Amino acid sequence: MANTLLPAGIDFDGPFPRLQRRLRIGIVGGGRIAVTQAMAARLSDRWEVTAGALSSDPVLAKERGEQWFLPEDRCYSSYQAMAEAESLRDDGIDAVMITTPNHVHFEVACTFLKAGIDVLCDKPLTNDYAEAAELVRLTEETGQVFGVCYAMSSFPMIRQAREMVESGMIGKVVQIHVEFMQDWMIPEDVAQADHVKWRLDPAKSGATSCTGDIGTHAAHLASFVSGLSMTHLRAEMHVCGAPKALEDTVFMMTRYEGDVPGTLMATRIASGNRGGLRLRVFGSEGGIEWDMEHAEYLKYNRYGEPDRVLSRGLGHGLTPNVERLIRTGRGFPEGLIEAWGNLYTEFALAVAARKDGKQIPANWLSYPRVAEGAQGVKFIEAVVTSHQAGGEWVSCEVDSQ
Repeated sequence: MANTLLPAGIDFDGPFPRLQRRLRIGIVGGGRIAVTQAMAARLSDRWEVTAGALSSDPVLAKERGEQWFLPEDRCYSSYQAMAEAESLRDDGIDAVMITTPNHVHFEVACTFLKAGIDVLCDKPLTNDYAEAAELVRLTEETGQVFGVCYAMSSFPMIRQAREMVESGMIGKVVQIHVEFMQDWMIPEDVAQADHVKWRLDPAKSGATSCTGDIGTHAAHLASFVSGLSMTHLRAEMHVCGAPKALEDTVFMMTRYEGDVPGTLMATRIASGNRGGLRLRVFGSEGGIEWDMEHAEYLKYNRYGEPDRVLSRGLGHGLTPNVERLIRTGRGFPEGLIEAWGNLYTEFALAVAARKDGKQIPANWLSYPRVAEGAQGVKFIEAVVTSHQAGGEWVSCEVDSQ
């Protein structure tokens, strides 16, 4: 086995390199999203799933492990046992994916960080900002790699949009609008589904459901592309469908650095909308628009000029940084699994660099870090505070008191 993971003489300006071996990842959780993430991790060709804590019942843990083709001795009935055992193995996992309900994220992440194992955690990072801040502190203290699963930021055309805004192609940002519209909570009996019950349980999902789940994706995407942090918001949370303990809809006005105004809407009661994540960033000289249901395309305009539509694909005018994340030419579609694969690719390279003790350029990898996860938790708490105060303006800056 090679002593290093990254190739010698790595070219940080070229395509992302192959590693000297596939990294080993473990799973804590094992539900539907874990299946999606494992598929994406394998697509990256940089990971293999080698261990899991898939149930607290030892028998069920082994049964589920068999479905994942895991060796019996690497099917754990507790994440604590998994972290301890894997940290002692010569062939132990290099990282863990945390795909449990929200209320477990903090303790699981802490356990693996302290065991010297890198972490990729689903969002929201935690249900409490103090816990999120502690994960930021612990990550800095241990020097571990900690990624957060804002996978929407890994679509190639989102990366293209970000570079275009950063380079001034729309001028100074003057408005930011983002929405995430879904319709899967319309059925009256939807709350009875196993994968939904915990999302509507405040003890597990926290103080929000729609906001913490898809609203945080929208908020992260707006800041990721615009380069501006959200500073304040005023919010209203609603139950528009069948009665439930937590909201299915949230509307808000937002402000970003430089007093840039915006809007954010998220709902699961928008009939006819499935993956309705849409971002519009308008500047003093033009604008960009992106729709996840048409993720291959990015609308770009400059005021007074014909509109342009950029399409994803190799060799078609996208930046080199974006082309690293593209697998096929135009006309051969890529979608959400590929975006997840991009996230796992960048996370793998970050883990490899840490293990090799190699410094990498600051702008080489753009996977979401733990600090962005903490910002998401601050956003959620601000939404709840504003709603409870009748829609007053509330700060959502992480350094505010």
